[in-house]
Amino acid sequence: MPKSGGTDSISDEDSPSWTLLGVDGLEDAYWDVIAPAMQADGMDPETERPSHEWLSNNGYRALIYALREYHDRTFGEFWADDLGLEEGGYDWDIGHEPTVDALERYLDRKQSRLSWSERSVQTHRYRLARYVRAYEGVNGSADILSPVDANSDVDESVAVEECWDTFDALDKRISRTSLERIYKTVSKFYEMYVDRHEFALNPTDGLHYDWSDSRDGGSTRDNPPLDADHVRALADAAKDTRERLLVVALCAWGLRSSEVAALHTSQLVLDDDHPRIEFTERKNGPGSVALIYGADVARDRIAEFADGDWNGYLFPSSRSASGHRTRGTILDWFHDLAKRADLPETIGGSRPVPQMGRRFWYDRYSDTVEQLVEHQIQEIAEEQGSASADVVWGNYLSEERRRELRREFMREKLSAAFGGE
Repeated sequence: MPKSGGTDSISDEDSPSWTLLGVDGLEDAYWDVIAPAMQADGMDPETERPSHEWLSNNGYRALIYALREYHDRTFGEFWADDLGLEEGGYDWDIGHEPTVDALERYLDRKQSRLSWSERSVQTHRYRLARYVRAYEGVNGSADILSPVDANSDVDESVAVEECWDTFDALDKRISRTSLERIYKTVSKFYEMYVDRHEFALNPTDGLHYDWSDSRDGGSTRDNPPLDADHVRALADAAKDTRERLLVVALCAWGLRSSEVAALHTSQLVLDDDHPRIEFTERKNGPGSVALIYGADVARDRIAEFADGDWNGYLFPSSRSASGHRTRGTILDWFHDLAKRADLPETIGGSRPVPQMGRRFWYDRYSDTVEQLVEHQIQEIAEEQGSASADVVWGNYLSEERRRELRREFMREKLSAAFGGE
């Protein structure tokens, strides 16, 4: 909902320095600057998402740039996730309307003739959008139509080169598995218009990669984990319960950014011997996350809200329709904290992101299980005359005993990283 103003609000007379504003500042600017302009044009800023063209024509292109370059999100994501407004359509974030129209017509035909589900349409829309945005970054224009138009005088070799250069650029940023999916979707897009005699050629023809090439198992394409020193620096730099909970939720509980943003007190079980978070719905189904370390941080955060009018979210938002902060805000908070903690600008070639905290947790968990099986359980296996520690782990120890051992080892590793006793 619209913000009613405050010390950081931006007046209508001001011209915001869009690139200097954080996400919260951009939210203020939307309500204080853009919303009145929309109302003057007869639009409802709470229910109608302004188009890319409208924003550009009205002098707000810098907002689109700031969101993309400084906050890693499109205007559509900002409008739906950060402002908490109802999504009224897909924001292609492509500055060439004929291309957008061709993409939409392609998806409409596939949905009507092949009975694609809405989920399939969304998946293919995402892949096409990613290709065109990369194409624009490589070739300076989002116009993918003119070079292959049946009536174009552009040399076919140029059209092919521009397409292949785009895939080479994507290949440097994403896994081969993801690249192959985008390639197949884009190729079918071109193919349909060739069959309709609107395109002279399919520029993806002849483009080949070693799709089986995992490049060291694909790990080089994933965000690397933080190490214990990084986690310690983040924990030391955290100045309040919000930041302490942020670090603990990512690095000690292994939660996804979206899960952190939506944490609710009803999910937390803190009053028994094994504190935990209960998820009724999760990416891989219902689940429970043991709070082996940091349950006290959750208690401190809850106590901070106990006496006020609180909706139960540990990261509440009064403006979001969901009642809680968004994944994008968690990302911004993490970046701010990482900078204050003096983390390296890049870790393993990538800018520090929340996923690296989750990877830290996974690495410690995997190492815990490996150590248990290879060292502790091996002693039991030898005593029992068993040749395999795996057999002892799976058959001779109860689930409760396995759980106790994992907790014990994980607690030691997490305490060491966070600086506990």
